[in-house]
Amino acid sequence: MADRLALFPFTFVETYDMIVHGFYSVYERGKNMKRKGHNHKESFSILFISHAGQKNRQINISKSASRVILFLLIFLLLILFGSAGFLGWIIYQGGVPGSGQNNLRAEINLQTQTIQQLEAEKENLNNEMQALAQENEELRRQAETAMASVNKEEKEETDSEPEEALDDGIPKRYPSSSTSSLLSNYSEESPYLSISTHEEGNIVATGSGTVVAVSSDDTYPVIVEVEHEKGYKTRYLCRQDAEVKATEGAQVEAGDTLFTIITDETQLDYQILFEGEAIDPLTVIEAKG
Repeated sequence: MADRLALFPFTFVETYDMIVHGFYSVYERGKNMKRKGHNHKESFSILFISHAGQKNRQINISKSASRVILFLLIFLLLILFGSAGFLGWIIYQGGVPGSGQNNLRAEINLQTQTIQQLEAEKENLNNEMQALAQENEELRRQAETAMASVNKEEKEETDSEPEEALDDGIPKRYPSSSTSSLLSNYSEESPYLSISTHEEGNIVATGSGTVVAVSSDDTYPVIVEVEHEKGYKTRYLCRQDAEVKATEGAQVEAGDTLFTIITDETQLDYQILFEGEAIDPLTVIEAKG
């Protein structure tokens, strides 16, 4: 602290008085020099006067040096005003840097929360899809069980029919023991009944009789013919390969399997001949058959 006082032994008020007196002395000297017509090089002097008994000091400054000092003062003022303007611009754009960082952190937190919410929604959708898949599988199993139950009931009803009603020699029964659909009715151009059958379905004899032929041709890979009593004959014409069960000369009863379907949507053309002439099978088949 003592070293600092030794370097600058004047108080602020004393310094201010010295500066004022110095500029005043320079001003007076300049006026005197102009009156006396001196042609010396123009310069300025600053006189530091102490009222505390200290030694007075004087500093001489040339005109060019004073211009440099003035330029530096103007430059410092420009820097000061520029800094103030820059600070104002920062405040206008969103506050101090710390505030901008806080805003950025808040935005990042918001984005993170949004991503977490979307991930949770995605997880919920995946769970719902899995639940729907399980429900569909359960419904499919129930449908298969119900279909098997219906087929079983139909078979039991068929097996429980009185033999005398089925074995009178007339081909009254429907030729398929499983689920099938009608493709086309009897006509003069197509003198048979066309039905579509499914895999593992059985084609059965529609009445008691004798198997008189098991053959094939270019159109039908499987042909089975059964001779019945009272002038009836039935022909079972399969357009796809099938597993033949009947043999030529075998005696069959109504409902006995002639061949088994091995391909879905296999077409069977069923024909009834009465005394050698084709007739409409629907006129013979009973409604419950």
